[in-house]
Amino acid sequence: MFEFIRSHTRLVLGFLLLLIIPSFVFFGVDGYTRFQDGGNASVASVDGVSITRGEWEAAHRRVIDRQRRENPDQDASSLDTPEMRAQTLDALVRERVVMAAARSLQLAPTDARLQRLFVSDPQFAGLRNPDGSVNRELLGMQGMSSEQFTQQLRQDFAAQQVLTGVARTAIAPPAIAAASLDPLLQQREVQVQRFDPAIYRAKVNPSDAEVEAFYTSQQALFRAPELADIEYVMLDLESMSKGVSVSEEQIKKFYDDNGARFGTPEERRASHVLIKAEADASAADKAKAKARAEELLAQARKNPAGFAELARKNSQDEGSAAQGGDLDFFGPGAMVKPFETAAFALKQGEISDVFETDFGYHFLTVTGVRGGQKKPLADVRAEIEDELRKSQVKSEWAKVAELFTNTVYEQSDSLQPVIDKLKLNKLTATVQRTAAPGAAGPLASSKLLNAVFGSETLTNKRNTDAVETGPNQLVSARLVKHTPARTLPLAEVKGQVRERLVAKLSADLARTEGQARVAALKLTPAESLGAPITVSRAQAQGAPKSVVDAIMQADADKLPAVVGVDLQEQGFIVMRVTRVLPRAEAPGGEDTLRAQFAQAWAVAESDAYLAALKKRFKAEVEVGATMATGAASAPGR
Repeated sequence: MFEFIRSHTRLVLGFLLLLIIPSFVFFGVDGYTRFQDGGNASVASVDGVSITRGEWEAAHRRVIDRQRRENPDQDASSLDTPEMRAQTLDALVRERVVMAAARSLQLAPTDARLQRLFVSDPQFAGLRNPDGSVNRELLGMQGMSSEQFTQQLRQDFAAQQVLTGVARTAIAPPAIAAASLDPLLQQREVQVQRFDPAIYRAKVNPSDAEVEAFYTSQQALFRAPELADIEYVMLDLESMSKGVSVSEEQIKKFYDDNGARFGTPEERRASHVLIKAEADASAADKAKAKARAEELLAQARKNPAGFAELARKNSQDEGSAAQGGDLDFFGPGAMVKPFETAAFALKQGEISDVFETDFGYHFLTVTGVRGGQKKPLADVRAEIEDELRKSQVKSEWAKVAELFTNTVYEQSDSLQPVIDKLKLNKLTATVQRTAAPGAAGPLASSKLLNAVFGSETLTNKRNTDAVETGPNQLVSARLVKHTPARTLPLAEVKGQVRERLVAKLSADLARTEGQARVAALKLTPAESLGAPITVSRAQAQGAPKSVVDAIMQADADKLPAVVGVDLQEQGFIVMRVTRVLPRAEAPGGEDTLRAQFAQAWAVAESDAYLAALKKRFKAEVEVGATMATGAASAPGR
């Protein structure tokens, strides 16, 4: 259940940094104090401490940056909405409340416990060196020092404990679980008659006057959208790299300097014998264990073929002894350092000397070697050339992006100057104010579309400013032709109008007959509607939700019950609910469903506890704060 709550917390507060509690992804280790220099207006407060607009803005930028790293094609403007900003502020408030509770309850772990948690928790395996220390290089890639990480981890575990007690002790009462699951699993027998509008189409023949009247009353259905025919240019790393050449010497040097990258890592298969000796054992106990290991090593060297049997009978490693000490294949970093050093120093078939680890005294033999081969340069030449080209382009991106931006702005009466300067291609498209379904790349960018339909572009037909439509991607567009939204003339859409009217009139006839059938069945409840079917919310038999709702909402104490459901242009459904059947088998089994309900109950209790903590620590959000957009207006020309 704790794993479920932890997963739920990720969804509420954001993703983990390297699988750690989410709040610090948004706000950083010192995110609670470091944004005081700007945006000092308070937008919320917790325990008497303000959350400033600057903190909120910085947190939301982190959200946008993280989303764009994970989804490079996503338009950042779609994340900068009042709703998304409100979610960020809510996450900030939640985190402040949890940390206030952790401080109040003095839940911060000691240094010793923090080290044990880091070494033992599998989610930190990617951050650990073979000796159990933190990998400073990986932390550096995240912009963190080991001190910052320690502070973050301490706060992390303290915050976890605030909710852990509630999550672990939540118990869903059986009576409530049964009452909650019954509406999902209860089955009902029902007879169904469908009144399909298609049956009535032959009876419908609207006159020209009726078609015209329908067109006049429903003109909003027959409007052509506002369109803009544009030409545009795009600067991105791919377009820049076309003019970049890479020499043979550069390719060869990169290949030589990054040899490990173009090969498969060498792996060793080893079998070992372990004689245990705890790290804090006495010197005498350690000496005794080492002597026993030396004795067994001598036996192994006398009879190398019997190594597996020797390990099976004598090794104190419960995990591998039954397999004759076999540990299967492993690569660098998978074993503690002394073990790895011994294994990779031997040739296949050789037996090591006795060596010590935190587990005791070992000796091993290498039983297999694989990997370590390097791909030929010819096989990776294209990959290296592409990477070198992109690397060179990235180093020049800022300078070229500035030239692009200035050129489309300063020579705004044409895109040709920037095309000539940067050897770009002119592209064309027809766009609307909102992205068309399935649109991708720049044409899906609301920022670009807003610029295209801005007054400066529509009125003066100038280039748009350079718009960032994706990571390392700038676009400028120019209007060629503007077609305002308009109501299409009846002569042009008469066929569409007639088709819509026929569909409506057919559905009206189906509804009228269906309603009449409902009334008749209520007077003659014994009349048959056909073979019964069994329906439940868990097994809807393909029925729309509105139909299933009507079936399950029929009063079970007054059966048979006749109900009708209007599906608009899909017709009308008449149903007679005849009886309630035993509960359906739960998907995955009822035990699984009860477990899921218990998890949901634990989440609800945790949410209720958080709500209580908000009251206790006086969490308040300023009126109107969540509606702020923070959008900066574009400068005028």
